[in-house]
Amino acid sequence: MALFILRRIGFMLLTALCLTFVVFWLTNLPPNLEKLAKTQGNVRMSDEQVLDWLGARGYTQPLPVKYGEWLGILPGWTHEAGDGTVTGRCIASGTPPDEAARYCGVLQGDWGYSTVFREPAADIIGKRLWLTAKLMFWVMVVMVPSALVIGVLAGMREGSRLDRVLSTISIASTATPEYVSGVILITVFASSAVGLKWFNGTATGAMDQITFANFTLPVVTIALYGMGYVARMTRASMAEVMTAQYIRTARLKGVSFRNIVLKHALRNALIAPFTVIMLQIPWLLNGVVIVETLFNYKGFGWTLVQAAGNNDIELLLGCSVVAVFVVLVTQLISDIGYVFLNPRIRIS
Repeated sequence: MALFILRRIGFMLLTALCLTFVVFWLTNLPPNLEKLAKTQGNVRMSDEQVLDWLGARGYTQPLPVKYGEWLGILPGWTHEAGDGTVTGRCIASGTPPDEAARYCGVLQGDWGYSTVFREPAADIIGKRLWLTAKLMFWVMVVMVPSALVIGVLAGMREGSRLDRVLSTISIASTATPEYVSGVILITVFASSAVGLKWFNGTATGAMDQITFANFTLPVVTIALYGMGYVARMTRASMAEVMTAQYIRTARLKGVSFRNIVLKHALRNALIAPFTVIMLQIPWLLNGVVIVETLFNYKGFGWTLVQAAGNNDIELLLGCSVVAVFVVLVTQLISDIGYVFLNPRIRIS
């Protein structure tokens, strides 16, 4: 098991380096850097002025060098102006150059400075990620039990009327994207046009205090989309288990249908959905981009949209690090959990 985990961690680190390098390359393309210079400097800059502005901030270095500095494995850049003033990546305002650290990248906890929010990128991501974590927690609380119940009920008696009804509901929920279901829920339950103003149409107030009125619609919007997929996987796994030989033997022995489902079939049927449920966590990071923007909930997804729309390179890179980390860690947990749940894999 230890060797298995070490191999997975090594593969995870290699994947993280590759993915972050691709994002770093895309955000540092010449058009993006030119847009950054004109946004932060002067819109009417000439090409020579743009190059001077970028050179004074370390953007004209070779891509591998810039990536190493951002990662924190190479010394940060320095630039000496004509008046003798020395600036650099690791030189904070008011700090003498000879007292500044040589390395100041992601590995040292320095994620750069947001050009839009005028704050350190790490502080912004920390605050916004906590807001999204609360949203994701309540989504999982609603989505997972509901999906498992629907999937188990549908798979217990494959082909029955209950199976067809629940399968139709699952397919319909998965086929409806969040930006459609969210608009429908707002129109029906939070708009004066219909008259059912049961909930608050925005979730901005939930950033300070979560209530049933301001948090229900965004939670339900995300949960509905993911619930159908988990339910379908659970239903397929449950239907396969119910046709296994040991289930037939239990029936012939006179074991009640309730005990067959709860004591024999359920545990084995939940092995496959466990992996799917764990993989819903990185999917939620994509889902919250739409939902948080739609409901004006300023979490991680909303921050990612703002960073991409305003060409905030440092903040965008920080968001990519978090997204890559969440995806890889949840996959690692999923692999380890699957090994523990499935004795055949553990023994082999």
